[in-house]
Amino acid sequence: MDANLRFWRAEGQSFFQRFLLWADVLDPLLLLKSSDEIRRTRLLLQNSGKTLSEPIQNDQVFWSTSSVHPDTDKIIPVLFRPPGRSSSLNRKFIFAYNLSFLQFVFHTYTTGFTLLNGNGTVKVEEYPLQQKQIFYGLGAISYAACIGALPLVFMNRYTLKSSLTQLVVKKLLPAPLLGLMSAFTVAVVRSPEFENGIEVMDRNGKVVGVSQKAGEKAVKETALSRAVLFGTTFFLPALLTYFVERAKFAKTPRALASVRMFMITSVLAGMLPVSLSMFPQCGEIKRADLEPEIQSSTEETELFYNRGI
Repeated sequence: MDANLRFWRAEGQSFFQRFLLWADVLDPLLLLKSSDEIRRTRLLLQNSGKTLSEPIQNDQVFWSTSSVHPDTDKIIPVLFRPPGRSSSLNRKFIFAYNLSFLQFVFHTYTTGFTLLNGNGTVKVEEYPLQQKQIFYGLGAISYAACIGALPLVFMNRYTLKSSLTQLVVKKLLPAPLLGLMSAFTVAVVRSPEFENGIEVMDRNGKVVGVSQKAGEKAVKETALSRAVLFGTTFFLPALLTYFVERAKFAKTPRALASVRMFMITSVLAGMLPVSLSMFPQCGEIKRADLEPEIQSSTEETELFYNRGI
């Protein structure tokens, strides 16, 4: 079992434990570590001989968990590492929040993040997996951006300016729509995982087989966490801004925009570790829920897989 997954399995048993770990892993200072430092740390972790009964205590483990893909052992590009996600999303989320017709910028980044942080054990024989996922991703980005912008375009096209329409289109609809489209892009980009299956391992890290059901579970969990992240991050600032407007705390449009931006940044910073902690990074699935051929190949009652981000 990869050192990253071993660490998550040993240390991330509960939601609270995972939340505290993600708070450390999302530290932007980890982005300053060089590739050489990360590789040396990875080598030390892989050769440390630590077991699940002796969890790794060294803080340098966060260099690995924040920067290296556990399936491919490759260093993730800086912009798409979990610590880089917070600052990048702040800019792109505010951009999408204010200019919904340009939501493709936001969905392009989140789709790239999904592509580089999903489960990497999928095997596709017809043509390269990444080529297939990029093709799916382009379609998902286009569809999600169009659907996200459609209500505002429709309102402007037919000059629907009533207060009720403004409330629905600008305040109520964006949050569930963005959450739904975020989950949709995850499901599309990572669809090869439940079409072709992902590797499942026993408690010793030995690969037992390739399971479509484990892939489906991994994608569903990640899609749900993504929907919660962006749906909540869009809804709460809109709700809080409404109360700020009603209470007339912000006297000018510029002050109101600053308050909205601060709220989006704050909610996103808090919801990011919450959403990542909803499900274990080293996912578990019961043997009885897997395919018959896998059930017959092991006596383990529970098997493990990389859920991805």
